[in-house]
Amino acid sequence: MGKLYVVGLGPGKAEGMTREAHAALTKSELICGYSKYIELVRPLYPDKAYLSTGMCSEIDRCRAALEAAADKTVSMVCSGDAGVYGMAGLIYELSAEMPSVEIEIIPGVTAAQSGGAILGAPLMQDYAVISLSDLLVSWATIEKRLRGAAAGDFAVVLYNPSSHKRKDHLKRACDILMEYKSGETVCGIVRNIGRAGEDSAILTLAALRDTEVDMFTTVFIGSGNTRVVAGKMVTPRGYEGKK
Repeated sequence: MGKLYVVGLGPGKAEGMTREAHAALTKSELICGYSKYIELVRPLYPDKAYLSTGMCSEIDRCRAALEAAADKTVSMVCSGDAGVYGMAGLIYELSAEMPSVEIEIIPGVTAAQSGGAILGAPLMQDYAVISLSDLLVSWATIEKRLRGAAAGDFAVVLYNPSSHKRKDHLKRACDILMEYKSGETVCGIVRNIGRAGEDSAILTLAALRDTEVDMFTTVFIGSGNTRVVAGKMVTPRGYEGKK
């Protein structure tokens, strides 16, 4: 019986990977993943065999990993957490084709967590995570989710805020959020979390609307209580009001 680990790498650097993830990759004979993520792990495990595919080849990639795991130990690597916009769900959806393969999900640190730590403490209260990519979800559904999160005054983390084909999605999202939130709402952006070229900034929602970002940027929009404390983005937990 083969074994397939679905591994969350965290933000990308070795220090951000869990011991459990490292152990799974060490045991694996073959490591599969999106080419960008394979580039992150290959220097750490140079003696392993690798299988990589580009963007939009997720089904082929997952099927190949399952087929390879029929008689060996394989890891499918994902950025952040494998169960948050990763490959864990698709692996299970395809697993009926290879019922003999044992699947184990290895969690990782998500961009919301690692990016939030860089900015300060923006997610101390309830928050929502929303992807602005409309490749798999319609823009009408994304708008509905943005309005719901804004109406509930959640802090919001935006994944996939922009790409070459979706340059205006963040601007459109900010316009929706500003129907419910002040333009002065504290926001933050982090690019290349845990990788070369890491950069971050704290700005207002109004300023965020006209800020250029890319698919390697994670965007944080504060709740009505979020403020800047000592140069960091902080959403108070509310302890000061506890009796």
